[in-house]
Amino acid sequence: MARQPDGRIVVGVDGSPLSHAAVRWAARLAALTGCALEAVTVWDFPCLYGDHGLVPPALDGFAPERRAAEILDETLAGCTAALDVRRRLPAGPPGPALVAAAEGATALVIGSRGRSAPPGAALGTVSQYCVHHAPCTVVIVRD
Repeated sequence: MARQPDGRIVVGVDGSPLSHAAVRWAARLAALTGCALEAVTVWDFPCLYGDHGLVPPALDGFAPERRAAEILDETLAGCTAALDVRRRLPAGPPGPALVAAAEGATALVIGSRGRSAPPGAALGTVSQYCVHHAPCTVVIVRD
């Protein structure tokens, strides 16, 4: 039996221009439908160095979760003022983390491609993953 949507619009945020557009689109949808807006920025720690899990000196002080929080705040600034926005910062690969965040949601809104997609690609790897695996409607915002 399929689970009923819980009234959330989940939006993936990576700081790219399409991510900003996806947040604006998701905020409008949330305002029109009365759904809660949940903004999700996924982060991951780079591979650890050596046999002892030591961080290389060049990464000393690097805090990927803190940087993800900054990206989330910068992207949300100004475009969601009238909404109560939930913020989530899960760790892991972006596609699976967004699909997990969308469990029970009304919709998952993402940009068609993020920072790492080839310039001519219609969809990036994360948006392709979400289209194939998300448990809810997926809205892809294109440029």
